[in-house]
Amino acid sequence: MKLIISNRSGVPIYEQIKEQIKAAIFSNELKEDDILPSIRQLARDLKISVITTTRAYTDLEQEGFIVNMQGKGCYILPRNKEIARENALHKIENAISTAITAAKNEGITQEEIIERIHLLWETKYDE
Repeated sequence: MKLIISNRSGVPIYEQIKEQIKAAIFSNELKEDDILPSIRQLARDLKISVITTTRAYTDLEQEGFIVNMQGKGCYILPRNKEIARENALHKIENAISTAITAAKNEGITQEEIIERIHLLWETKYDE
């Protein structure tokens, strides 16, 4: 897993780290029991403060994504199905929002969009 941080994004660095680790967990790039780099190692790799990486890891632990085992490191916890579902719903809402904006810009009605969703659901994703 490669983390990319930006000092210009306006998002705090610890938040960028958290969000990228969460994204790696949701995409299964990071799996249960995978070990994360140590707080000090991550700080060295990203050339940032240990305090910043500590904040990111502490937040991830409080949110139930990782566990810090004293002297052993930070490990990925089993995926919380409810958190994963909420993340998926958030992504879906963003995609639908983009589709609605495009539809409104082109004069496409709500009924036409709903019809397309039903059609796609039935033809591509029905089991």
